[in-house]
Amino acid sequence: MNTTEAVKAIELRDLRYFLAVVEAGSITSAAVKLHVAQPYLTRKIAALEKRLGDSAEPTLRERVELFDRKKRPHQLNQTGRAFLEAARVIVEKLDLAVENTHRIRLGEIAGKLGYLTVGFTSAMANGILPDILGAFKQNYPNISLILSEETSSNQIQRLRDRATDLMFVYQYLDLTESLAATADLDVLLLVRESLVVVLPARHPLADRSVISLADLRDESFIMPDRQVVPGLFREIEGLCVQSKFVPNIALEAVFMVTILGLVAGEIGISILPASVQNLQRKGVVYKKLQERAVTNQLAAVWRRDNSSPILANFIKIIEGIIGKEI
Repeated sequence: MNTTEAVKAIELRDLRYFLAVVEAGSITSAAVKLHVAQPYLTRKIAALEKRLGDSAEPTLRERVELFDRKKRPHQLNQTGRAFLEAARVIVEKLDLAVENTHRIRLGEIAGKLGYLTVGFTSAMANGILPDILGAFKQNYPNISLILSEETSSNQIQRLRDRATDLMFVYQYLDLTESLAATADLDVLLLVRESLVVVLPARHPLADRSVISLADLRDESFIMPDRQVVPGLFREIEGLCVQSKFVPNIALEAVFMVTILGLVAGEIGISILPASVQNLQRKGVVYKKLQERAVTNQLAAVWRRDNSSPILANFIKIIEGIIGKEI
């Protein structure tokens, strides 16, 4: 079985079973909650682990184990903890898609005049995005906003697939070049955002107001996941390389709150967009980066052939908000 076939063989039910076992702490407790027989659930978890092993390169194939079965209650091992975060994202996204479908239908029944689908990454929820969404809802209360949290790698393709009407994206170098080379998308540049250093509150550098990248040479980095936000990952990595060192990556995490929690636990430090400062997390401090000229810019992107008047009104709201920011 090749990697693609193995991945296709993993069903959504398998992931839900896995998450139920994690939540319940044991297969026995999860079986009771799911109303299935314990031997059946044991076989399903074992089958999931086998499929994960089958998805590896032929020379590396072996059964994957997600739990440390020597401990009671069941505890995830390192492989299981990594798979848990990905499984949660997949299940949550499907649940969101189903919920949005029902919302659209309910909106039609309730007399809503239409809807607009808007995609964004989790980091953007900390910055200007809430102001834009709030202003639109205030001005157009009869329009349903269908929001979809996306990974950077999926954003542009989902626009082209007409799965979303508009995307908020960070214009990292690779994405900027990609957008510049296309004629099917329109781009509206929004706020330019600097990067900040995130440190544990008890870090030796925590009393400084400005920190240079060179000061971070020997630190362990908690990085944004390269699969979810590849542009941000490469930008941070590139900044370090420009300062003549390769970052020592202790861990990658999907969500900003996870990164902040790990920094608060003194697992490492991080570099993140400045809007993360809106998240008040005990145990972390935010510091200006000396290399302040290096910033990333938020942009709104939509299909040029999308003539929806709802989209046009949404863009006007964006222009009004960024006009105030300037």
